[in-house]
Amino acid sequence: MLIHVPGVLTPEQVAHCREVLNSTEWVDGRVTAGVQSAIAKNNLQVPEDAPQAQALGQIILQALGANPTFNAAALPLRVFPPLFNRYDEGMGFTAHVDNTIRYIAGARQRMRTDVSSTLFLSEPGDYDGGELVIEDSYGEQRVKLAAGDMALYPADSLHRVEPVTRGSRWAAFFWTQSMVRDDSERALLYNFDRSITLARAELGDGHPAVLGITSTYHNLLRKWAEL
Repeated sequence: MLIHVPGVLTPEQVAHCREVLNSTEWVDGRVTAGVQSAIAKNNLQVPEDAPQAQALGQIILQALGANPTFNAAALPLRVFPPLFNRYDEGMGFTAHVDNTIRYIAGARQRMRTDVSSTLFLSEPGDYDGGELVIEDSYGEQRVKLAAGDMALYPADSLHRVEPVTRGSRWAAFFWTQSMVRDDSERALLYNFDRSITLARAELGDGHPAVLGITSTYHNLLRKWAEL
């Protein structure tokens, strides 16, 4: 399930992130890559333990907590602290699958990566190339979103970042361990959630149809959730 989450960050928050990142040290992005990804990866990254990354990560985590689309689609149990990367001219990331397990150093805790997220910090017109390309059952999905918007997709999907041919592409990226491990089950619950929202707006909270689909949603979540 590929979800476009618009407006995760406001334009002011995007500008603040870019201002901070502009004066931050960038290192070879392969420092956080697994064996397969290290071969495929060619970008720059802010060190995970950099104070700037941790401060900006908190801004993003707070925004995610208040974002209904992210919460409905990801059903988050744990979220890896956001990391930051950039692709300058000639840089890209060939096809790979994200690591299954990540270690959250601050929490001294491992997490399973069910959902990957890319939060764009550059406007599409600021660079050429750099599309996030995700392979799914419908073929290749090419993603290049406005600054502040986010793409959310299954972490087990084969994906890549096309080489940048002009400008520079900046983004935050992170993973979520979902309460619902299976992507098809998450997709069903997300569609239920959207239907409930529409039905409530049209019929009101007390309508029998609204109560029925809401009950079904929660019973499915109760059946599938892992806590």
